[in-house]
Amino acid sequence: MGAVNFDQITLTPLKQISTPGGDVLHALKKNDCGFNGFGEAYFSWVLPNSIKAWKKHTQMTMNLMVPVGLVKFVFYNENKQFREECIGEDSYSRLTVPPGFWFGFQGISNKPSLILNVANILHDPSEADRLNASEIHYPWN
Repeated sequence: MGAVNFDQITLTPLKQISTPGGDVLHALKKNDCGFNGFGEAYFSWVLPNSIKAWKKHTQMTMNLMVPVGLVKFVFYNENKQFREECIGEDSYSRLTVPPGFWFGFQGISNKPSLILNVANILHDPSEADRLNASEIHYPWN
C-alpha cells in the first residue's frame, strides 16, 4: 500500500429532512462519491468520554455517520500527523475513509453516541491492524 494522505479522507455534509413525524437522515447512495461497493453496515455505540483506539483497516473503506450524539474521529498517518473530525447530530455528515489510516474515536456528547459504518467489504478480523490507545500519543482531552 502506498503513502496515505489526509486529503483521501472526505467529509460530506448530509441531508436532514424535517417531517412532522420525525426527521429523515440520509446516509449513502450508490451514486455518491464515497460509495465503493457494499459489504455490510453496522452500528457501534460509544459512551460519553469513552475512547476506542487504534485500528487500521488494510482493505476496508469506511463510510462513517453519527445520527445520535457527537463523536470526535482522529486519524493518524505515517508522517506522525493527526487529522480530527467531529460529526454528529448538529454537524450531520459522512466521513469516507479509505484503507491505510490509523484511527480512533471518542464520544464527546453528554449522552451515548451511535456510529453507523457502511463498509465496502464484510468484517474480517484479520483485515485490520490494532494498537493499544497508549501506543499512538494523542491528547484526547
